[in-house]
Amino acid sequence: MNEAARSAGSLAIVLKGWPRLSETFIAQELVALESRGLCFEVWSMRHPTDKKRHALHDALRAKVRYLPEYLYEEPLRVLRGALHAMRLPGFGKALGLWLKHLMRDPTPNRGRRFGQAMVLAREASGDLRFVYAHFLHTPSSVALYASLMRGVDWGFSAHAKDIWKSPDWEKRDKLARATFGATCTALGAQHLRSLSSHPQDLDLVYHGLDLSRFPAPPPPRPARDGSAEPVTLLSVGRLVEKKGYDLLLDALARLPENLNWRFVHIGGGELSEQLQAKAVKLGLADRLEWRGACNQAEVIEALRSADVFVLPSRIAGDGDRDGLPNVLMEAASQELPILSTKVSSIPEFIENGRQGVLVEPASTDIADALLAMIRDPASRSGYAKAARERLVSEFGMDAGIDRLAGRLVAAIA
Repeated sequence: MNEAARSAGSLAIVLKGWPRLSETFIAQELVALESRGLCFEVWSMRHPTDKKRHALHDALRAKVRYLPEYLYEEPLRVLRGALHAMRLPGFGKALGLWLKHLMRDPTPNRGRRFGQAMVLAREASGDLRFVYAHFLHTPSSVALYASLMRGVDWGFSAHAKDIWKSPDWEKRDKLARATFGATCTALGAQHLRSLSSHPQDLDLVYHGLDLSRFPAPPPPRPARDGSAEPVTLLSVGRLVEKKGYDLLLDALARLPENLNWRFVHIGGGELSEQLQAKAVKLGLADRLEWRGACNQAEVIEALRSADVFVLPSRIAGDGDRDGLPNVLMEAASQELPILSTKVSSIPEFIENGRQGVLVEPASTDIADALLAMIRDPASRSGYAKAARERLVSEFGMDAGIDRLAGRLVAAIA
């Protein structure tokens, strides 16, 4: 690794929030980049809100700094950033681009990003050579404006919501200005390349899974079929519209009354109270366990003790959708049979009838598939083994990290 890649100040990585329980893929990437010799500073746009953290977060050695989450909370810091930024050679170019963006998106959020960018431009190391952002929406705006002010290049990694909810005009503009971009699904890569003037600089980089952080699968699970001992259904995901938990509750209510099952959910989210109230209304409350946010050790233990993993993803009313949820690969690592939906990039990992069962995001389809899987433990076992085999052979972490590390080292140098 050359000297530029070893200097922490030469690379700034902009994140929306650090640490976040729901974004283990980012923590996994950053720790893996450090293991390959890269040094960097992390700049987070928000302070943490989760009460727990993963052990993986503690493995990161990089310095983490927080930008002003709301500009009015740190006015002197923002003022110092503005006074410094206005003296930078690239400030006029950044200001012109921001005004152009502001005319198309006249929101307080757009103003906040420019303020954060001025702070970053002032406080980032004098050795700064490259700015890299996770997510193509607001973090990339901060990275782009700051890079213009400092006269350095920038790049990004795009994922799900940031791809499908950002306007095409903004995606085209950022794609044209980035040195490189990466995205974690073939579907996302196809879409972004269609908007780019240099599609060869947009890489498909699956997050994959660092299997060294996961135990070997547990011994074969008992062949529970819902006739006596209950079959444990598990889901891990935020309680938001695109995860489809309202559909799942309706599906669970359709199962035969004499079928013995229980459902465990891990994760927080804005729809928590609404969904728990719906479960009570449907008469399901005594079979459901809402565990809230858990760290990775707790998630792994739940994966090892469950019988079926369920993720009822859907496309939300505002267009938001999943990419390829890492939790599917985590379930596969523990040979936990998977039931999910034919939405977004989930079929890039799970082929229906081979590595699991995929259905349309409809309560009737989910209910029928659940009933069939609960009553057929032999098929469940076959799906689980096939999913782990595919995980190991095609969705390991190393190839993607090596590609990304190479991009970053070349950009810094």
